Amino acid sequence: MDMIDNMRMFVRVVEAGSFTAAAKQADTSTGMMSRAISSLEGHLETRLLHRSTRRLALTDSGRRYFERLKSILNEVDEAAAEARNALVRPYGRLHIHSMPGLGQRHVTAAIVAYQADYPDVTVELTLSQRVPNLIEDGYDLSIVTAPSLPDSAYVTQTFGISYSILVASPEYLEKMGTPKSPTELGDHVCLGLDTPAAPANEWRLQGPEGEVSHILLSAPFQVNIPEAMGVALRAGRGIGSLAIYSAIDDIRSGKLVRVLPEYRLQTLNVYAVYVSRFYLDAKVRTFLDHLRTTLSPALAAEERELMRIAVND
Repeated sequence: MDMIDNMRMFVRVVEAGSFTAAAKQADTSTGMMSRAISSLEGHLETRLLHRSTRRLALTDSGRRYFERLKSILNEVDEAAAEARNALVRPYGRLHIHSMPGLGQRHVTAAIVAYQADYPDVTVELTLSQRVPNLIEDGYDLSIVTAPSLPDSAYVTQTFGISYSILVASPEYLEKMGTPKSPTELGDHVCLGLDTPAAPANEWRLQGPEGEVSHILLSAPFQVNIPEAMGVALRAGRGIGSLAIYSAIDDIRSGKLVRVLPEYRLQTLNVYAVYVSRFYLDAKVRTFLDHLRTTLSPALAAEERELMRIAVND
């Protein structure tokens, strides 16, 4: 029996006025009650009750302890109720990490819609290419893109796939020409996007003949954030790679054009990573459910639109 149980039994004995009455209320034996109080006194090295065959009386220390203990046990009960409620009702702070492009394009929109349904949840979103240590950095979950994830004790859910494509501005292609095959990329200005999933100095293109590698020997511009790459590409600086979700708006508007449309870069899975599936906090569980109905369809819709644009072109 733990110390909290002993404390509860002490309070029950004092309030009931006798071991017999307290044991009856707790559906236990008087011997169990007596041993609990003795154990508590041994732990405190203080006598709490004067016992006689006819009555119980609190010692001076016992009286002070009893008054403090009632308040402490109420707080313990409130904390337990709050913790149990967190498994049922979403509330409190939700700390999320996301890769920048995915976060700006989809995760932020998902959060806005989620908070409309769950206004008691406050969200702190951090956008970074660095995959965090969830426990040490205090994140509830991380949303990342990768070909696969290393083995770990974390739990993962997959919400879809995406991949990067080569794009350039119409102005650049009009000036420099449009490459017809990967071998012609050597005659063009190629910009480097450095991400955890792909190095900045190499494009591994998947095409009709399988994988083809193109080495960027001297990229005049290299960056690790897709939004910055988009600025350079729209300015006509060269050819670069962007994930579908980072390029689709500019392709739709005509600010960017897909280059070598029969080729794509490595296919990436979109994962949500969190610490444990056991006793999952309600705000994490409901947000994961929300991503299933928002992020997954959005990723699939973007790939369909990219295919539709290619057919129409």
